[in-house]
Amino acid sequence: MTSRPADKATKTDAVGAYKQILADLLDRRPSGTRQRLAIALNKNRSFVSQITNPVYPVPVPVQHLSVIFEVCHFSPAERQAFLDAYHAAHPRRLVTAGHGPATRRITINVPDLGDAKRNRALEDLMEEMARRIAHIIRASERREP
Repeated sequence: MTSRPADKATKTDAVGAYKQILADLLDRRPSGTRQRLAIALNKNRSFVSQITNPVYPVPVPVQHLSVIFEVCHFSPAERQAFLDAYHAAHPRRLVTAGHGPATRRITINVPDLGDAKRNRALEDLMEEMARRIAHIIRASERREP
């Protein structure tokens, strides 16, 4: 029979493994990514700190995975490594990342700001605005009778 403390330590290590992948990825992203993630998840920045710190045992909720992948711009290899570690930590959870609400891509024309960093910031702002509008619409649909 296995002991409960050992089971808990193993679970904490497994959760820490995928959270370390996420933390490492975020460290390589531009400043402000954590804040954009908090806004996209409609959570406080402290929540993002908890779900990205391998020391905290707070797991990443499965319903947030698709947003995390989108905002953090996971490469296919990074995404697969994260999902493998996530599945190892939570083998009974159905990982449906990428199977959230249906989305579609639209194209809009915006001015070229003459600088790659500024252009990316504008693109991020437009994507964030679209996510927030969609979140507001979905929330209002859930409240209607």
